[in-house]
Amino acid sequence: MKKEKVLLGMSGGVDSSVAALLLKKQGYEVIGVTLSLSNTTDASDAKEVCNKLGIEHISIDMQESFKKYVIDNFIDCYSHALTPNPCIECNRKLKFGEMFKKAKELDCDFLATGHYAKIEYSEKYNQYVLEKCNNPDKDQSYVLYTLPKEILDKIKFPLGNFKSKDEIRKIAKDNDLSVVANKPDSEDICFIPDGNYKKFLEENSKIKPKPGNIVMKDGTILGQHNGLYRYTIGQRKGMGISYKEPLFVIGFNVLKNELIVGTKDDVYKHEAIINNVNILIDGININNLQVGVKTRYTKKESRAKLEQLDNNKIKIKFEVPEKSLTPGQSAVFYLENTVLGGGIIEKAFN
Repeated sequence: MKKEKVLLGMSGGVDSSVAALLLKKQGYEVIGVTLSLSNTTDASDAKEVCNKLGIEHISIDMQESFKKYVIDNFIDCYSHALTPNPCIECNRKLKFGEMFKKAKELDCDFLATGHYAKIEYSEKYNQYVLEKCNNPDKDQSYVLYTLPKEILDKIKFPLGNFKSKDEIRKIAKDNDLSVVANKPDSEDICFIPDGNYKKFLEENSKIKPKPGNIVMKDGTILGQHNGLYRYTIGQRKGMGISYKEPLFVIGFNVLKNELIVGTKDDVYKHEAIINNVNILIDGININNLQVGVKTRYTKKESRAKLEQLDNNKIKIKFEVPEKSLTPGQSAVFYLENTVLGGGIIEKAFN
């Protein structure tokens, strides 16, 4: 009987390396693929792991696509005072877009990655669904909500059932994958390894420091900022202004180049509108549906109800006002452990 074939995205880290090991042990024919996203992409560790496991490894040059879909989008968002999540765009366009096309070209039955999430068949919804992994501290379902629902049955996440990263590292050590067993987790945006996104924008785009007014909601001028891209919603420090109570960034007026600040109460909003919505479950009536909502990868879920709007938009009504709702970030909806879908925050209001 012919083995089913899996194309596995491999970064050279411990997660994707252990995913390769697990898939091979499960009886699949595994092809490891490293996406070359920049001139500094190093596929050597991924190749070494593949050689050790006796599986094929290939590299695909995706620098042009990465620049177009991820880096250019990142720059465009900041030029419009939005705060993007480049990992979500990379998953949408490259890992589960371009890489899935490559899987089909290679006649693979499945596409796999080392993400911490699960794909399971749901009797309740009568379809395959995206679910949280077993380790809430590592769960990455938030950044996967853009998956096309049509390919959920073709995706595998081998790490979804593990409860700790220590288990993954132990598997790597026990199976002589020492080259990756102790590699640290990548925390920063991959194309900004030093974490200094302001410097990156200034050196790689037309975005440059441009002084403008810092104003209250009523237009009162409190001081000067040095470029809207240097600030984010909810920010309290680093504005160089004084007031009778703490002030926070609550918005931007791009046309007037104004940074809008307010008190702590102004940071909390009752409602938000999201666009570019992707719903993963068929046959769900969105209107008045109660869900859990995550508005940042690191945030906990908040309870809210949804309202379907025109033009593929949804209004979120939070039970308790939500802090620092940030245009450009994603809001992801959960029905218990199952991802219903999500979209990009367009605006927030009371």
